[in-house]
Amino acid sequence: MTAAAAAAPAPVPGESGPDAPGGPDRPAAGTAPTVEELSAQERRLVLDRFTHADAWALGTLLVEMARLRNAPVAVDIRRGGQQLFHAALPGSSPDDDAWIDRKRRVVARYGESSLLVAARHRDRGTRFEEAARLDPARYAALGGSFPLTVTGAGVVGAVTVSGLSHLDDHALAVEALERFLTTTRTPSGV
Repeated sequence: MTAAAAAAPAPVPGESGPDAPGGPDRPAAGTAPTVEELSAQERRLVLDRFTHADAWALGTLLVEMARLRNAPVAVDIRRGGQQLFHAALPGSSPDDDAWIDRKRRVVARYGESSLLVAARHRDRGTRFEEAARLDPARYAALGGSFPLTVTGAGVVGAVTVSGLSHLDDHALAVEALERFLTTTRTPSGV
């Protein structure tokens, strides 16, 4: 390690790293989905059930999708307070696990995707970190955590991805849920 690297300040959570808002690896402004688009995703991506076997199937699907894209992500699936699936792919880091926890807590608290919560604040002209009055070391309203909603039960957990830009984390989780639903829905579309 060089002296300069050793003397560099440690990254501040939420201000630097692969999931930091406004970082150099972020898509250009204006490419984030709207509140309406994000709300439509949540209305569309509702499960008939969510079992341990479903968590395994969704998790392995997400891992396979990430591997095919050489995506250095960590994936986490929880139902209630129980972690049902976790995987860390090559190139991911312990920081990704910390981001997963922070994004997942937003879903648990608000019952909406972490990106939708961020978009609602953006549309109000506020920053989540200031307006929510929650510890930013424990909560991050950035894309990547999506609620697992079951018909008749509501939000039962979350699927969370971290390691890419927060918008790409969100997109990967949504794409996996869309694929998963095509294999689990009954022929009538229920």
